[in-house]
Parts: sequence; C-alpha cells; structure tokens
Amino acid sequence: MSRTLMKNASAVVTCDAKDQVFRNCDILIEGAEILQIAPGICCEECEVIDAAGKIVYPGLVNTHHHLFQSFVRNIKSIDCPNMELAEWLDRVYRIFVTLDAEAIYYASLVSLSDLIKHGCTTAFDHQYCYTPLTGTSPIDRQMEAARELGIRLHSGRGTNTLPRQEGSTMPDGMCETTAGFIADAKRLIDTYHDTSRFSMRQIALAPCQPINCYQETFTEAIKLARETGVRLHTHLAEGENAIMQRRWGMRTLDWCKKIGFVGEDVWFAHCWELTDDEWKKMADLGSGVAHCPEAAMVSGNAVLPLKRLKELGVTVGLGCDGSASNDGSNLLESVRVAYLMQTHYSKQRGGCVNPYDILKAATTGSAKLLGRTDIGSLEAGKAADLFMIDVSQLNLVGISHNPQELIGCAGVTDNVWLTMVNGKIVYQDHRLCFVDEKELAKKAENLCYKILENVPGVLDEPEG
Repeated sequence: MSRTLMKNASAVVTCDAKDQVFRNCDILIEGAEILQIAPGICCEECEVIDAAGKIVYPGLVNTHHHLFQSFVRNIKSIDCPNMELAEWLDRVYRIFVTLDAEAIYYASLVSLSDLIKHGCTTAFDHQYCYTPLTGTSPIDRQMEAARELGIRLHSGRGTNTLPRQEGSTMPDGMCETTAGFIADAKRLIDTYHDTSRFSMRQIALAPCQPINCYQETFTEAIKLARETGVRLHTHLAEGENAIMQRRWGMRTLDWCKKIGFVGEDVWFAHCWELTDDEWKKMADLGSGVAHCPEAAMVSGNAVLPLKRLKELGVTVGLGCDGSASNDGSNLLESVRVAYLMQTHYSKQRGGCVNPYDILKAATTGSAKLLGRTDIGSLEAGKAADLFMIDVSQLNLVGISHNPQELIGCAGVTDNVWLTMVNGKIVYQDHRLCFVDEKELAKKAENLCYKILENVPGVLDEPEG
C-alpha cells in the first residue's frame, strides 16, 4: 500500500478531543489512513510532500447543500432586494422544473469543485429536484460527479409529495408520490450506501420539508431509515412554523417529535425559528443542526445562539446551503461569516463562541451529524482527509501564531494550497487533479445559459 509523508508542516491543527496543535511536524499516511503525526518521521519509499510554510487542517465537512442550484445564482430577476418569499419561490422554481439529468451532473461538478478548492473533503447534498426531465437520476449523476472529482459524498434522497393546490409551495412538476420516493430510496441505499470504514458514499433519507410533503412521506422515511440504518434530514424552523400551526395545531419540532422524526440519527437544516425551550428539546432528543450562516444573512433570518447551543450540548455542523440562497460553495467563507455573525450579535445572544468553535463545528461537529467517526479530525487511525494553507505568503505575515482561530478570525478564505481525500490529493496549486477543468467549465457554462435562456423572463432586467 502506498505511503505519503508530509514533511515539516508549520502547524497541524488536529481538532481532536484534546484540541492539540503540533508545530514543525510530519504526517505519515498509508493508503487512506493517517498512521502518525510527529516530528522527524522517517519513511523509506514514501511520496514526500514538502509542507514547510503550510498549516494543515482536517478536511471540512459540509452538512447541508443543494448542489443543483449552482445554475441559479447571480440572476437579477431573482436576486432582487425586498422580494417577497412567495414571488421569489415562484421565480426560482420556474427554472428548477426545467432541469434535466445533464444539468444536475454539471451543476454538481460546479458546486463540488468549489467545495474542494476551499478545503471541503466530505459533502452532504439535500437533493429534492426531481422533475419529469430528471426522472430518478439526480443522485446517480451526483455520485458520478463526486467520483470524478474525488470528493466524499453523502446524498440525501429528498422529495416533495404535497401538491400546490393542497398547500405546498412546490410546482406540480417537482412532486412525486410517497411510494415512488420510497422505492427509489431503497434502490439508492442498495446501490450506494457504504458503511465501511473510510467509505466514499452514503445515503440519507431527507424529505424536503414538512410543509411540502404528506405526513406519510415522513413516517415511511422513518420506517425505512430505521430498518436500513441510514440517517434522516430535513429543513426545520426556517419560516414554516405558522403554516404548521394552522395545519397541525403545533410547531414543526413538536410535529417531528410526535411522528418520530427526531433522535441521534436525525439532523435538521437552519432552525432559525427555534426558541430556547425548543433548543432544550433538541438537546434532550440528541438531534443536531446544520448551521448555514450565509443563507441566514441573505434571507435576513435570526442568528443561531451558538454559545447557548454549546452549553446545552446540541451538536452543530456547518453548511453552505444551495446557491439559490448562497451564491457560492465556499465552506471556509462560511466559517468566517459564522464567526462574524456571532461577534456582531454577541450581546443580544448572551456571549460569543470563538473562531475555533466554528472550525470544530465544520469538522468534528459536522462529522458527528453525518454519523461518521472516521473523519473530522487529524489523528492516527482517522481518514487522511485534510487541506493545507500556504502561510508563507506576504499578505499572511503575522497570523500564524494562532492557527486554530486563523480562518475565522483572519478571514483566510481563498483557495487552499492542497486538498486531500482518503489519502489522495484531489486539488493542489490551483489545479483539480482528476479532470480537465477548462473543458468541463466550458460545457457547464454553455448548458447553464441554454437552460436560463429557455425560461421566459429569467434573464430580463427587473423593473425599477
């Protein structure tokens, strides 16, 4: 089995249980596994990487995304200030229903490459865009894109089953039946769900959100998940509570608790509307939250009380969210933005977590949400998932004395120097290692414009 030796790293930030940082040391990797972190490691017949002037971090783990949305960003007719949610949804869904399997594939390549370039080694995608044109192919095409790039992918098989005429916000072209959803979920679990150590692909069951599905969709997802051992995910408390109270006479978290869509195998996205009492329930239930700071800012929603969640013991991971509400897939930037949000609102929120807490949310916290014990930190026996920042550059002079807080505090959010997944370098020196990036970018750009030009009014200048 091949071995790789990273020599003389300026610092290794482990994010382990002891929060260790090693200075001027080496990392020995065999295959997909970290064997040793120590100074002066000797290894014959190793591929040597000179890590002098570099800081090494655990690979970031993204816990909430919509990869297909990279074709729907920076569009004037959609990204209008002060647009009402209903109008915004109507405009963006007009594009979603035109997407086909090729669009899913190329949009996924766009989003995943952005994640890789910014130090992400494991991505969870919440895929709910199933149309007459895509059929049941979206996750298959996403797995294809992830395999080509070399990133680890957890795919959430989402769905929308409630028609618009019954109160959903989804167009009919994006609705499925519960039976169809469950049948395809079984196929995906049989095909892709790999629970082995260092696995590169897994499946979760992820009905899009309670207001856009029949209750049976959630209860059938719970049944299948518990039978097969896969995890559960959905959007929660992102503005739907009033609708749920009218429809069911209770808030969304209580509805999830009533039907059993809670527990240590469940994590939720956003949770902007949760009260302190509801956060206490989350802690007692063992469910966690994927915090998407940039999406919260774009939509003007509440800031999560991360210090309070830490006190309560709620597991917090980090997510980019899709490009319809966050026009990029830079999880490093999410670390920075999350910290700035906390500092800005610290007095209102009873204090602030530090930048290292945010980094740990994006690594060990996120790994825990996905049910992974083999990723999220740098230590012997864990997967060789990591990224490296070159701090020998002139503009970064003076920030290396505190590498744990460097990303959030100093805002080092550019492309990293190297990203490694399972012991394989997937990105280095501004180059994706396994694909012809220029050729893929050309094809993706042409397809993106073809799709947008065929949706009336999308590329028009907005009035006013």
